[in-house]
Amino acid sequence: MKVDRRGFLKTLSMLGAAVPVTMKQGSGTASEAATRQTNADGEKPTDRTAGPRIKSIETFTRGPVGIVRVCTEDGAEGYGQIAPFNADISATVLHRQIAPSFLGRNPDDLDVLVDQCIEANYKFPWSYVCRALAGVDTAIWDLRGKREGKSVCELLGGKRRAIPAYGSSMRRDIKPAEEAERLVRLRDAKGFRAFKIRIGKVCGHDHDEWPGRTEELVPTVRKAIGNDVSLLVDGNSCYTPRKAIEVGKLLEDNAVCHFEEPCPYWELEWTAEVAAALNVPVAGGEQDNDLAQWRRMILMHAVDIVQPDLCYVGGITRALRVAAMAAEAGLPCVPHSANLSLVTVFTLHMLAAIPNAGPHVEFSIEPTSWTSDMYQPALEVRDGTVAVPQGPGWGVTVNPAWLAAAERQVSE
Repeated sequence: MKVDRRGFLKTLSMLGAAVPVTMKQGSGTASEAATRQTNADGEKPTDRTAGPRIKSIETFTRGPVGIVRVCTEDGAEGYGQIAPFNADISATVLHRQIAPSFLGRNPDDLDVLVDQCIEANYKFPWSYVCRALAGVDTAIWDLRGKREGKSVCELLGGKRRAIPAYGSSMRRDIKPAEEAERLVRLRDAKGFRAFKIRIGKVCGHDHDEWPGRTEELVPTVRKAIGNDVSLLVDGNSCYTPRKAIEVGKLLEDNAVCHFEEPCPYWELEWTAEVAAALNVPVAGGEQDNDLAQWRRMILMHAVDIVQPDLCYVGGITRALRVAAMAAEAGLPCVPHSANLSLVTVFTLHMLAAIPNAGPHVEFSIEPTSWTSDMYQPALEVRDGTVAVPQGPGWGVTVNPAWLAAAERQVSE
């Protein structure tokens, strides 16, 4: 059984069309999404709306992750998260280079503030600026939701719902038979109807984790989970186009429906060559945080499925712009959310709101001690789906004990 790429994308488009939403932030044409509107004098608009201003921005870093709390003059507060890994560096960037663009400003002018922050840091593209910006952006969305008594997905015009999840394996150190066995156990226990496995080697220059692993892994997993369970794979920038196309034929023969990051992600032309040659849909973009690069990626048809990471790209405001560009091009959006920190919470809200949401949310199947006590309620897979948390804002409560054990910094 082979997956027809055009048929797959048509099905995703029909699924997205069944979700009536109004995107209040980041909507518009691709050009508007990439560069926000200016006023008649060619200047960026400033925040002129009345309302409480941002009084303080706090970071709480612990291990690989950092929580952000934004408070306004009237005592309202919201919680967000810096992108995971090297959170202490991102927190330093936040207080030195991000906070000045937000303190004393109206959080309702978030689109303007985000753009002004990026422009203020134009000498420092893109990684840590966007990773830090994500913490402030997501905290402001939480604050606004709590103020209005609505969930973030409702602020975006969506509705809370249960979203199908694909179980995402992060391992390459596991034998194919063992990987297949644990996926079958999760299928039967949690009702997963889709899984993603890791092929090749990270930035592997065409080398596998060990010789023959991919050729054994893909058919072994496919046979074990059955033909009615979707199978996705991640190449993590492993292949040259020639090798990626060769591997892609193996994937097509095993009904794989998602070939992620086949080539080094910065080689857009390579990825576009692979996408044009294969029937299996090519996915990518998790590492990309420059909206102009996203525009190029979409215009050149480098990918069939866009995968912004809400924390890497700079928050939900900028991720929505990526989704809008993709929607205009008729492409589905399946954000990257490869751990169970707050990034998966953010992603659930976004998928419940955008019209071109892909069929699944990425849900890590790996135990991570650094996320287990961050927030409540914990996300759970039931009958293969994960519900968007209830309640205003993100619908979760950050654990006070976790915050108390973290390193705190404040700008005010």
